[in-house]
Amino acid sequence: MTALPPLEKAQYQALSEFRYQLRRFLRFSEEAAKAEGLTPLQYQLLLHVRGFPGRDWATVGELSERLQTQHHGVVALLTRCEELKLVQRRRNEADRRLVEVHLTAKGERQLGKLAALHEAELRSLQKTFRVARITAFNDEEL
Repeated sequence: MTALPPLEKAQYQALSEFRYQLRRFLRFSEEAAKAEGLTPLQYQLLLHVRGFPGRDWATVGELSERLQTQHHGVVALLTRCEELKLVQRRRNEADRRLVEVHLTAKGERQLGKLAALHEAELRSLQKTFRVARITAFNDEEL
């Protein structure tokens, strides 16, 4: 492994500030989800189902990747979300082996409330974070 050059004080400060602001946002997110009666993971699952690129549903494998967790953990999380009537699993019509995860009307409502709160919090951080591909929150669209 090649040795990396040492960082300057300003780089440490930038990394520290990034981690601090990221943690602030995550803490906000955790508390907002709990205030709506959801766990942070339940909120993230709903968000990833609704926000999946190109469609309004996702597979268990896709959700596992988005949540960065094991397949069996997502299955257990989905079961809890189904019991709360937040999501519904459906067999894909073209490929019956594929299971689609869809939001229910209740899941849509809870996600909508939380997503609006998160969007407002992201706007407050727009001067701190400039992340590629999150173009919906760039200055020109605000």
